[in-house]
Amino acid sequence: MAAIRFQIYILAFCAGLVIQSSCCNGHSGLQKKRAALFVFGDSLYDAGNNNYMNTTTDFQANWFPYGETFFRYPTGRFSDGRTIPDFIAEYAKLPFIPVYLQPGLNDYTYGVNFASGGAGALVETYQGSVMDLKTQVSQFKKVEKQLRQKLGDAEAYTLVSEAVYIINIGNNDYVSPLATNTSHEEYVGWVIGNLTSWIEDIYQKGGRKFALSSLAPFASMPLMRTTQPAGSTTGPSRKEVAALVKLHNRVLAKVLLKLKKELQGFKYSKLNLYTYLKERINHPLKYGFKEGKMACCGSGAYRGIYSCGGKRSVTEYLLCDNATEFVFFDCAHPTERVNKQLSKLWWSNNLKELFEV
Repeated sequence: MAAIRFQIYILAFCAGLVIQSSCCNGHSGLQKKRAALFVFGDSLYDAGNNNYMNTTTDFQANWFPYGETFFRYPTGRFSDGRTIPDFIAEYAKLPFIPVYLQPGLNDYTYGVNFASGGAGALVETYQGSVMDLKTQVSQFKKVEKQLRQKLGDAEAYTLVSEAVYIINIGNNDYVSPLATNTSHEEYVGWVIGNLTSWIEDIYQKGGRKFALSSLAPFASMPLMRTTQPAGSTTGPSRKEVAALVKLHNRVLAKVLLKLKKELQGFKYSKLNLYTYLKERINHPLKYGFKEGKMACCGSGAYRGIYSCGGKRSVTEYLLCDNATEFVFFDCAHPTERVNKQLSKLWWSNNLKELFEV
């Protein structure tokens, strides 16, 4: 009888999250070893950590219509469905990576998600309302210690060294009020410096494989089209944010090349999020979308007011009929369909190689 290949997908609701387990049987019935995935960053990667924080709804997304496309209910992801780490986990044949703050979590076999909506590389960015990058690193160190206690030093080190560490962070540092009397170069230096420290901290624990993203073109998002009119004095202008993001991306590229020379065994893959997303904003039809500049969910011009779901300061909002036709779901976050396109590009470029163990 011909061998039958099957997959079993079990969807379980656990403390407001969906944890997907999947397995695929081979001829021997033994599972192939897989590299774990540890996720860091902000709302582009947050899968629900902020659900469990004492924070405001500005930094949460655990209500309808978030999650409507794939999960059919809100999980805390700032999208209508899956995020980039969700798709990367799928391609790497991993289950959905659980969030660190999920109650009762004690299995880190496939990795953990530390990302927090609103987080920045700087501690001062939305301080007290989010888990900044320094906090996320501290959480990872606790996980690494628990892995050593549970598995022993040798096996834990193997897991950590073969794992992939994925991050997207920085945009919030540039859209929140900036330090006064600071040049763009100095400010970007602070952000990149903390991001470099994140790499070095994980490297010291044994991590060698890093997946990083250039910053998204934040000035081109619906949020900035609405809330930052010309002459606005409530924070950096669209022009200033655009300049900071571009400078950040240039400096990051140079730093990664430098680290590759200095850190033995250091490997990285970088997603050109800025270019890929901007192409879809400016030429939506080319990539199968109908709308690139207006969000699916929100209010005001371009639906750029952060009101999706009506749980924040502005309660009125409009919702599109079909999120798959839009590049943005709300005023600052892409739709699942965009996340899937970007994930496929990243995976096929060179990210897949990092997961080979």
